[in-house]
Amino acid sequence: MSELMAARSLATRPVVTLGGDMVAHVKDTVFDPAAERITGFTLSGRSLLSGPLKQSLPWPGVHALGHDAVMIRDATVLADTPVMVARREALHGRVIGAKVLTDTGTEIGTVLDVVVEGGGSGRVAGFRIAPHRSLLPGAGRHRYPVFLPRGEQVAVSGRTLVVPLDSVRHVTADLPVFTARLGLFHHHVRHEDAS
Repeated sequence: MSELMAARSLATRPVVTLGGDMVAHVKDTVFDPAAERITGFTLSGRSLLSGPLKQSLPWPGVHALGHDAVMIRDATVLADTPVMVARREALHGRVIGAKVLTDTGTEIGTVLDVVVEGGGSGRVAGFRIAPHRSLLPGAGRHRYPVFLPRGEQVAVSGRTLVVPLDSVRHVTADLPVFTARLGLFHHHVRHEDAS
């Protein structure tokens, strides 16, 4: 499995060509809830104080996604922002803040961030959520954010995200532990589907 990272951590990350030229900074992540993938990034200028650019970065133009930068082959991979954003909702506009329910109807929290695979897929691995007391009943008032795997069947409707009940068993507060549990979760799901 690729390294996992929070989508919000990508904001302000420089966009750099393979030749070493910095062309922009990531402004927002664009997410397609139906496909459960990142479709690209809106951009701001080279200076952190620059405004938004008229061009954006579609996911197929991303060469590598790292801790320090988003790498692209060259600036020709950029596209007109209105075209890309018109097709997809901005990540913070639709998913962040959404209520999370299990497929049995139990409210388990609110989406704080989306966790994506750092490799070339742009695939959403899970969500960082503020847990509802039904998820962590013994935690009292001090419920810390947790990571929740996305599961194979996810539905986003308005301001609600619905996940499989089974994904709740793999919740953790630690990203490295979440990465390990995610592998176990997918292994478990594959075996259940084969039965």
